[in-house]
Amino acid sequence: MPVRPLLALAAPLALAACASSRPPPAAPVPYRSMGDILQASAPSDWRPLREEDAVVLELPGGRVVIELAPDFAPRHADNVKALVRGGYLDGLAVLRSQDGFVVQWGDPDGDEPGKARPYPRGAERKLPAEFTRPAAGLAFHRLPDPDGFAPETGFVQGFPAARDPRSNAAWLAHCYGAVGAGRGEEADSSTGAELYVVIGQAPRQLDRNITVVGRVVDGMEVLSVIPRGPPPMGFYEKAEQRIPIRSARLVADLPAAQRPRLQILRTETATFDAMVESRRNRRDAWYKVPAGHVDLCLVPIPVRAAP
Repeated sequence: MPVRPLLALAAPLALAACASSRPPPAAPVPYRSMGDILQASAPSDWRPLREEDAVVLELPGGRVVIELAPDFAPRHADNVKALVRGGYLDGLAVLRSQDGFVVQWGDPDGDEPGKARPYPRGAERKLPAEFTRPAAGLAFHRLPDPDGFAPETGFVQGFPAARDPRSNAAWLAHCYGAVGAGRGEEADSSTGAELYVVIGQAPRQLDRNITVVGRVVDGMEVLSVIPRGPPPMGFYEKAEQRIPIRSARLVADLPAAQRPRLQILRTETATFDAMVESRRNRRDAWYKVPAGHVDLCLVPIPVRAAP
């Protein structure tokens, strides 16, 4: 028999043998929603609210819980605690509600000498700006996608953050729920006596320009529905429009029965990474085109009542 037909016959046999030895294609990984992932989470995936660094505001509409970030703004966090413990915020008011931007509170007479409320003992009237801190030493959990406002973004102990490895700087980001310290023209003119919370589109242009002292972990629905003030900046024009702060207390100072028992999903866990991926590529029946990208401020940080 001629050689050529033998070779031609052998080739299909060899290909068939290779094909039969290949493993079957892997089955597609089933999509898990954020709810599925959280339902399967372990107790170790959650951490308790840090009670010594948490403030409870009581407003007519309900309770707001703020967790401070002393790793990023230690002087401001300490001053906020001193102001709260000294009763400074009790009876002050929400002064501003600007649609799509911020709700702000403080002393209505804070700029008027002789009428401004005095600071309590232990609270400082002058602080350095704490816009950034050294990135070294932070347990920074990086997101996989690029960001338009920072070389890298991610999370530090549940706080949305950004960093620049070249300058070794890190800072907290102005995502929904971020709490910052209002200031004037001078960088070092904030003390924590006047605070604001982001209630709208994340104003990331404020990053590294204002000291961010923490974030709201519970009660955003109380702040987000506060009636808007008039344009252009939402400051109330009449005293009766202001929303009174009934009280402000550190969680650690409340009687045990009155403390909010909250847990926050740890942002350095495989469970959190799986949740982030579920937000980057949503493949449930409703979504037809997965984004393949997630913005820092679009990653939720789940909070739940402690079991």
